[in-house]
Amino acid sequence: MNEVLRVAVVGHTNTGKTSLLRTLARDVGFGEVSDSAGTTRHVEGLRLMADGRPALELFDTPGMEDAIALLEFVDALAAPGERLDGLDRLARFLERPEAHARFEQEAKVLRQMLASDAALYVVDARDPVLPKHRDELELLAACARPLLPVLNFVASKDAKVDEWRAALARLSLHAVVSFDTVAPALDGERELFDTLATLMHAHRPALQRLIDARAREADERRATARRLVAELLIDLAARRERLEAGEDSAQALQAAVEALRDAVRRREQDCVEALLRLYRFRPGDARAAELPLTDGRWDDDLFNPETLRQMGLRLSTGVAAGAAAGVGIDLMTGGLTLGAAAALGAIAGGLWQTFGHYGERIAAKLRGHRELTVDDVILRVVALRQHRLLAALDGRGHAALAPIEVGEAGAADEVAERWRKADLPYALDKARAHPEWAGRQGDDDERAAAIDELATTLH
Repeated sequence: MNEVLRVAVVGHTNTGKTSLLRTLARDVGFGEVSDSAGTTRHVEGLRLMADGRPALELFDTPGMEDAIALLEFVDALAAPGERLDGLDRLARFLERPEAHARFEQEAKVLRQMLASDAALYVVDARDPVLPKHRDELELLAACARPLLPVLNFVASKDAKVDEWRAALARLSLHAVVSFDTVAPALDGERELFDTLATLMHAHRPALQRLIDARAREADERRATARRLVAELLIDLAARRERLEAGEDSAQALQAAVEALRDAVRRREQDCVEALLRLYRFRPGDARAAELPLTDGRWDDDLFNPETLRQMGLRLSTGVAAGAAAGVGIDLMTGGLTLGAAAALGAIAGGLWQTFGHYGERIAAKLRGHRELTVDDVILRVVALRQHRLLAALDGRGHAALAPIEVGEAGAADEVAERWRKADLPYALDKARAHPEWAGRQGDDDERAAAIDELATTLH
């Protein structure tokens, strides 16, 4: 027995055979998918791997275009009184010139069926059951290979799932799988491979290995996706646009607002593109609607509890610790003048080294600088948009042609309701006190911990 299960993907023209392979392979570039009939003209194959080893080979075949005429032709090949079974009749047909001319496409399908261990018969569930489908199935059954019907486009309101299941049962095909290649169910792939393993018991270990590997990959992909979104939100919460002292005109304020808006848009788009790459879609497969950005907010994060905690940790170090304590008290009581002469003297003498990056911000306060930050409501909107995008990517097949529209609206769920109504996660409050986190990468353990903490709120 061949260790790798070989499966032909067969069916009538334009039922979604190539679409099925694209979705199973997570490859938007496999074959050609369009609404025109007969797009696939040759047999193409792909291999699905599990833990670095091949587990399943799938072969895309041309559509069967004239099964009614072919069945009549094949039946007529037997001489009067001659009894030929299905395989013998097909063998005789494949030796005939018609297999390379009038029935060339059907011959390609039958040859691949005979070279395979089993076949998936793809049905467009929106189509009515017609005589041509019954004749196709009779020809395919003559190949003496296990045949698993796959009902495609079942998410459509026009799908005739019950009609198709009843018709297939009358042909003794009781094992049937519903798998929408445009909007597959989260467990659709598992059901497909599980049912195939039932028909091909000798190959169950390899198929189970594939099922388990794909489940692990899906979990890892979702975890990575949530972390990408968490990093986006941390970056936006930490981001600041400074308005220098004396630049308080309407023009200067507008310029600062626009700079912040542009930075938010670019950063969100970077995240969208990273998510599309992660899920192996193309850059244009999602379109983000315009963010409803407000004018930002003036934020005095020097009084953020996280800022004070960070500063407090530094008060016991440095030669100016005593003066620093005085500054800390003034800050905690809301003083921006840092009033005490001793404190100002300590600043002049190098207190900034004691406060680290906070020293620069305290000096900015003294000089009258102001900082513009991203509104809380924008953080909520971005979180909701990315949450919706993740849900869409999880339920999107790689044969889908219409782009995902990324907006705030979407079905209500626990995560969405939390982002709409509950307090923002503490990790974002913490990020507001760390402007150095914005756009930063690398081994900042505290930033990484905040991202990991925030990622847990996204599922």
